[in-house]
Amino acid sequence: MTASAATAAPAVRAGEADVGGRRIVGRLLTAARDAASPRFDVVERRFFRRGRDSAAPASVGAEAWKEAVSRLPAGPVLVGPGADAEAVPSSFAEAARASLDAGRPVYLLDPGAGDIPGGADGAIVLCSWRPDRGASFPALAAARGAALACGVLFPLIPGWTDEPEIIEELLSEAVAAGAVSATPLLPEGGGEARRAIVEARAEVDPGRADQFFDLIHHSDWFSGLRVRLMEARAACARRGLAVLPPRPRGWREPAGNAGAASRLEELAELSEVDEHRAALLRGAARWIDECGRDLSVVAREGNFRKIFPFGEGVAKLAEATLLEKP
Repeated sequence: MTASAATAAPAVRAGEADVGGRRIVGRLLTAARDAASPRFDVVERRFFRRGRDSAAPASVGAEAWKEAVSRLPAGPVLVGPGADAEAVPSSFAEAARASLDAGRPVYLLDPGAGDIPGGADGAIVLCSWRPDRGASFPALAAARGAALACGVLFPLIPGWTDEPEIIEELLSEAVAAGAVSATPLLPEGGGEARRAIVEARAEVDPGRADQFFDLIHHSDWFSGLRVRLMEARAACARRGLAVLPPRPRGWREPAGNAGAASRLEELAELSEVDEHRAALLRGAARWIDECGRDLSVVAREGNFRKIFPFGEGVAKLAEATLLEKP
């Protein structure tokens, strides 16, 4: 559900989604900073049109956030701004605090100064690309200040961010700021998404608007992006950056379970497997998140394969991670 600001209630979008190849079970939507500038949403994988600046962040209340978080399925949650149309004056720090206190694995998307509460160990900061800033990933400063692991995410847009020299510039900025991962994303290619790409580019670089319009609307650029994606991932690896963001761990979550779910997500996203196999691996990661037991103990007792319902091959992959020493 998404509640409006007038209700003074938490704004939560429940439902499984993907952020940079990682599974989330819901988004806790907070006030967007600089809502009047173009922003690429890393879950929706598209730009959203400019809107008015959000109201000053307001307190929803710890108990309200706690209840909202408790209604989500087991698994990681994402705290941060949503689409401009969904922007509500909810406090980032309040939503993050409730998620962390609940023992959830938490991704913190684009926090600003003062947004990250104390005791956020285990959370992962995600920094999305901004085309109109002096820094391409403004949230890196907040992650560095809180000493949290962080990853950057950026779209591969033809004629804009998919060229090797631009990718190298983005990766250099990420490495210099201490990021541990960099995730190139394929943008949505539908009509509305293409219009939003053109509008965003026109706002930050109006001199190339006509040429860029023709490229985005009148060429088959999307079909070639898969090759660009592989090249960008290779560039990340050369810089020592992981291609997927780290997976967070909540304090209630057994370390072995978190590690096994993370490994299966990585295999689903990065291995050369068909869609059925990838779906099976993601389903197995979901099952681990939801099982409610310390599966490392089960594996050491020799019983993991007896209860794991995803076949011998996937069981071996998960079990190997569960049996690793911390």
